[in-house]
Amino acid sequence: MHIGIPREIKAKEGRVALTPHACHELVAAGHTVHLETGAGLMSGFSDTDYRQAGVEIEAHAEALYRVAELVVKVKEPVAGDLAHLRKHHLLFCFLHLAPNPQLTRQLCDVGLTAIAFETVEENGKLPLLAPMSEIAGRIAIQAGAHYLHASLGGKGLLLGGIPGTARGKVVVLGGGTSGLRAAETAAALGAQVIVFDRYSEPLHRACQLSPLITGRMAYTAAIADAVAHADLLIGAVLVPGERAPKLVSEAMVKSMQPGSVIVDIAIDQGGCVETMRATNYVEPTYVLHGVIHMGVTNLPGAVPRTSSEALTAAILPYVQKLANGSWQQHAPLYNGINVGNGKIVHPALLS
Repeated sequence: MHIGIPREIKAKEGRVALTPHACHELVAAGHTVHLETGAGLMSGFSDTDYRQAGVEIEAHAEALYRVAELVVKVKEPVAGDLAHLRKHHLLFCFLHLAPNPQLTRQLCDVGLTAIAFETVEENGKLPLLAPMSEIAGRIAIQAGAHYLHASLGGKGLLLGGIPGTARGKVVVLGGGTSGLRAAETAAALGAQVIVFDRYSEPLHRACQLSPLITGRMAYTAAIADAVAHADLLIGAVLVPGERAPKLVSEAMVKSMQPGSVIVDIAIDQGGCVETMRATNYVEPTYVLHGVIHMGVTNLPGAVPRTSSEALTAAILPYVQKLANGSWQQHAPLYNGINVGNGKIVHPALLS
């Protein structure tokens, strides 16, 4: 199969879907891998690295999409990508279609088949989303601690404090992969952390990470009280394939102290904070009701080298199945189809 890896063109997105070592595995198996020139540069991989792995370098996107049958990328297609997608393409990437009906319609109009990383489920887990969730959880705390600096409009708080001062208060909504990593990172800095979830099992896991972490059931009144006292609020709610529920109302945001920070990891699925809108790394934040909001839709894009290596390790076995043509007998991939031959097929998008 001819496998195409285009250059990511979303703002400040430096990840690449497959590293040279992974491409070498595909080439050795008899496939032809095409890379748009420069696609790996921001992740630290040159065109020469890919050539040495047996990859064919294409001078521009049009040439790459023309020869590709399977298109493997990181983020959802934007206008520049959509111009090149065709009916015969099999698209494999993050899609996050639930909050994006316009992109859903555009993919249907193209008539292709698209499988989303975030809806490939195996043994009750989301193996292709997990590594990016781990990174996003850690970055959310790093970014939140940064924006708490007074020089950036924050309340001037050192998140972990020092002896003789109060610890910063962090509230994490959601005890999944990103939420637990956020909680663990915040506690490692010395912050006092509350994790909310609807189920007791993730709360037990959260409390085992650090004595500074408290797990609480996600009752609306309890969330409202915690948010009002939070220095940093992390939205990490995930309902696979569906739009994230709004757990934090505008009234709750208004109750926060000026200079507090919200980082909504769930923004890819529409966000779980009512006042949050999507941002990017060109303009990552905005202030509303005195609270700094960060809704970057590609948080792991800040560390493209780490993210690309982690993503490649997760997706390569699935890319191999897609390239070998055996994927329709592989339930996780088949059930991960969002758009099939131009029609919406995933249950979360049909509801």
